[in-house]
This record gives sequence, structure tokens and C-alpha cells, in this order.
Amino acid sequence: MSAAFDFSHRIEFLPANADEILRNVPAAPGVFALRGEREGDEPYLTRAADLRRRLRRLLAPPEAVDEQGRPVLSKRLNLREKVRWIEWTATGSEFESALVLYCASRAVYGAEEARRRLRLHPPYFLRVTMTHEHPRVYSTNRLSKRALAETFGPFPSRAAAERYCDAVLDLFKLRRCYEDLQPYPEHPGCVYGEMKKCMEPCKLACSAEEYAAEAQRVFRFFATSGESMLAEVAALREKASAAMDFEEAAALHKQWERVKAAALLVDELVRPVAELRAVVLQEAAPRAGEKLEEAAVFLLERGRIVGPEPLSTLGVRAVREQTAVGSSLFAQPLMLAAVPLDEPASEAPAATKAATLSPEDRAREVLQRLAERADSAGEAEINERCDSLSLFRRWYYRPEKQRAGEVFLPNADGAWPIRRILNGAARIVLGPPGELQAVDREAAKNLKTKVIHPGREGVERVVPVLPKRSRSRKSVTPGDIG
Repeated sequence: MSAAFDFSHRIEFLPANADEILRNVPAAPGVFALRGEREGDEPYLTRAADLRRRLRRLLAPPEAVDEQGRPVLSKRLNLREKVRWIEWTATGSEFESALVLYCASRAVYGAEEARRRLRLHPPYFLRVTMTHEHPRVYSTNRLSKRALAETFGPFPSRAAAERYCDAVLDLFKLRRCYEDLQPYPEHPGCVYGEMKKCMEPCKLACSAEEYAAEAQRVFRFFATSGESMLAEVAALREKASAAMDFEEAAALHKQWERVKAAALLVDELVRPVAELRAVVLQEAAPRAGEKLEEAAVFLLERGRIVGPEPLSTLGVRAVREQTAVGSSLFAQPLMLAAVPLDEPASEAPAATKAATLSPEDRAREVLQRLAERADSAGEAEINERCDSLSLFRRWYYRPEKQRAGEVFLPNADGAWPIRRILNGAARIVLGPPGELQAVDREAAKNLKTKVIHPGREGVERVVPVLPKRSRSRKSVTPGDIG
């Protein structure tokens, strides 16, 4: 998202030819700007679910006129006599519309005004001040360039960030006070020290090395979403069980459950801000006269959202996620469809090019192009990073039924889940796979059957008997037998 932005279409508007001009505008979602005679004037900039219908309301002749043919004043906004140029970009989703509107607003009004008009507020994060002499954890909505590696988020709200912070700190003895400590033995301390929930560095009750080790454990907990402590407690529990110390094992199991409960309070999106990466799949913008078999791919990387890039789903069928069909390794394959290869390249160049590459190679190529765009733009400034995360958080933390599109996070090794991305793209384009028809077991019982190869072990089978086909009637299928 750079300051430079150009709409994909620009046409001159003449009131006398309004109907003919507006027929060239697609009846599709998008972002548009209406400009006057002078290029320096601020345009009317907004987004619409139907560009043509919205422009007709703004630019159509007034419906009511007086006896002299002059328009009667109306509360409806009409810019027919003030607009000279129409600019627009068609989009395929609400996510893309919000991104395009932000880019256009930033180019026209500047970053601060665009932020105010779109009501973009920095999301909340948790920061672990590891560079401080006495580290602590606190929630904040301010990012610092030097502290990105020790800041975790984004969270849906401040309450969610503080709830997770309190649950994690209950498992450790890190300080919760916010004062700049000047430790001395007579320090009055705080209530957490009285409850033995703090190591009390203010009273010099622990060494600097001991407190730093505890802070490092807290940092690892946030960095691994609790997996570091879960593995540590599970190992101690197994050791106690092997030593026949079942009371200690039971106590450790209760501690493991407390750690698990705290870890479940955070979404999988929350991770160090410097390492935050995600792939977003949306519907592609429609093109006149073309049947799209593409999904729009966006990439959140280096603090900015880049895209869209089209990802062809040619030859890929939508399948159900593994969680919905079982735990078998064969339950979530990459479903491939037949692709005709005899079509001339001049008639379908995009399809022919897509057919020459495997679906996985196409996905890797798209992600590579997006990564190169992010790298060429460089690391985002703090304000732009906050805007990108605000747009992403606004979309991501919606209820799942209201969130159009799909999102994918990188694997533990940093690689992208290519097959899951392809299956997600197929679901975006083709829709979710349909439910299998229920089997009518009662009707199946009424079928006439016979035994073939009786008495032969492993070969004997019971099969339905179909009526003989006569010359005067059509063939009979099992569904015709009742």
C-alpha cells in the first residue's frame, strides 16, 4: 500500500450522454471517485456494492422539476452538474474494497486524513520489555520499530489482550507494576509479592539472573502460544508417573490444565509482530464476458498488505477440510479435475498457461510474485504497519459466518501450506462441496438379489437383480426399482 495509486478506469462524464456513459460502468462492487473540472479539487471518493446503480443515483437527472423545467430541491445528493471525470476500480470482495479505498484515500487526502475517514485505530498488542533491566508485560496499541520482535498481536480488543496477559502472568512470577524500579531492601513491595505471585525484584529478593530467567520463560510462552510450558509440564508429569509418584503427577496434570486453559485464550494469529505473515483468499473481481476460475490472493508481509494476484483453480476441485471428514491421511487429498489440452493457445492463453503448470507450482509462483512486491516496497513504516494491521484485524476477527474469504498462516517451518491454499481457492471459486445424498437403506432391502459364485470363499457376492431390458422400453437403472 503505497502513496501512489491509480484507478483502473477513467472516463469523461457529460450530462447529455449520462445514460450511455454509465452503461460502461460495471454493475459490480468497487471503489470510485468523482472529479470536477479542476484536478486539484478533492474528489468524491467512496465504495459501493453496485457501481452502476450508485453512480446513477448521484449523476442521473433529478426526478422532480417545476413548471419551468428546473429541478426541485431534494435531500438526495446529486452531482450531475459538478462532475467531469469518473474513475473506478472493480473489486471482488469487501476486503479488497476496503484495501483499495484505503490506498485511494491515502493518495488523495494523506495518511492522517485517510486514517480518520476510515476510522482506523491501531490494534492492541502485548509487549514484553526484554531490553529492560526488570522486564514486564503490558498491553499497548503503540508500536515501536525497535520493539517489534518483543511485541505480540494483534488482539481483537484491549480486554482480550489484558485477559490473556493476566492468565499467563498467573503462571509465572513476573512483576506487574509499571513503575521504573529502583530496588532496595526496604522497598514496601506490593500485594502480588504478599501473595507470592511476584519474585519481588524491588526488594532485591531475587538475583538479576533469576529474574531474567523467569522473564525468558514468559517470553518463550508468548512466542510459542504456550507450547513451551505445556511441553515442560508434560515432561515433568511423565517423569513423576514413571517414578510411581502419582500424587505429584496429579498435581502436575492440574498445572498442565491451567496452562492449557491460558493458552486457549489466544488466537493462532497472535505472534511476534515482526514475524506476522498471512495469505488471504477472496473472490476475484468480475470481468465482463468471462467465466472466472480464479481466486484473488493477498499477502500480509513486512507490515503491509500486497495484492491481489490471480490464482487459477483450473483442474482443482473443492474438498472438505480434514477436521470435517476424519483424521485419515487420505481424507484431505488435493482433488484434481481433468483439463482439456487441445484448446488453441490463441483462444485461451491464460487457461493454456495454467494447464502447463501443476496447481502447486501455480500457487508457489503467485506467492513468489507477492513476496517480491512486498520486498521491493521495503519494510513498512510504523503508521502504515498499524493501518495494515487495523484493516486486517477488522476483517479477521469478525464472526466466521460473516467473514468472507479464507486466511492461511505459515507452517512452523515458515513454509506456506500450498495444498490447503489450493483447496481454499477452489472453495472460493466453486463454493463448498455438496453434501452426499443419504442412502435409503429400507428401499435397498426391497431389491431383488441373487447370490453369485455360491460357496466360493472370498468370491461369493450378493448382487441386485435388474429386470430384463426389452426392445420397446428404455434401460432400467437401480433407482427405477421400487
